[in-house]
Amino acid sequence: MRLKDKVAVITGGAMGIGAASVRRFVDEGCRVVIGDIQRGPAEAFARQFGDAVAVAVCDVTSEDQVAALVDLAVSRFGKLDIMFNNAGIVGAVGPIETTPAAEWKATMAILLDGVFYGMKHAARVMKPQGSGSIISMASTAGLMGGLGPHAYAAAKHAVVGMTKNVGAELCHYGIRVNAIAAASMATPMVASVLTGSPDKIEEAKAILASVSPLKGRPGLAEDVANAALWLASDESGYTTGHTLTTDAGTTIGATANKPHFSEYQPMIRESGRKGL
Repeated sequence: MRLKDKVAVITGGAMGIGAASVRRFVDEGCRVVIGDIQRGPAEAFARQFGDAVAVAVCDVTSEDQVAALVDLAVSRFGKLDIMFNNAGIVGAVGPIETTPAAEWKATMAILLDGVFYGMKHAARVMKPQGSGSIISMASTAGLMGGLGPHAYAAAKHAVVGMTKNVGAELCHYGIRVNAIAAASMATPMVASVLTGSPDKIEEAKAILASVSPLKGRPGLAEDVANAALWLASDESGYTTGHTLTTDAGTTIGATANKPHFSEYQPMIRESGRKGL
């Protein structure tokens, strides 16, 4: 019951990482407001949790809808302790010279503007209460180059930067601001990219397991949900401005192959000489 009596808003909460986080949070005693652009799946998913979960249609590119989501948490449950800016898409894909400006802007509106609105309106209600945890989904593509499409990488780098900057402001009000940088996880979005279908989760798991630095271990939505749980709970009470990775070591250079020089040989000295 690490989130007992706490109230959270989770955007994109109908499936994937968002749904895993809703389930994990509720199991730990939290009441949750799901914001999702997909009304049907969100309402169907929420029914299993009874009065512990409320649902609102939310397009995170609309500031008014994000603000209304935060207001719903306060009116329904009395406060807001946790804001998890999770909603996301892959977005614009392709070479820089062929990326349509409209697709670039639409991608940034969801992945960056949506996070900004979430931070802004969470801060609006958290400041007066003097506490809160704001969590945003970044990505390993926000920490390294070459891991995602251009708009996606740009937006996720910006989320990491906003996390640091907003964290430096809101710490003075008892509010912590952190992010999670995940690698490719076995979610419907990733399954769609890998297999052509969002429903082929098991096939995606097998593919991800085969290329994981942690032998045979794919990344799961539950891994991110567990990271979010820690950042949401009082256990991370002295952590802010941090981007926590769930990436099996991708951002430290770990790969499915052994690193260079992983087998013993005599030390290499000047001019290629070996040994002491």
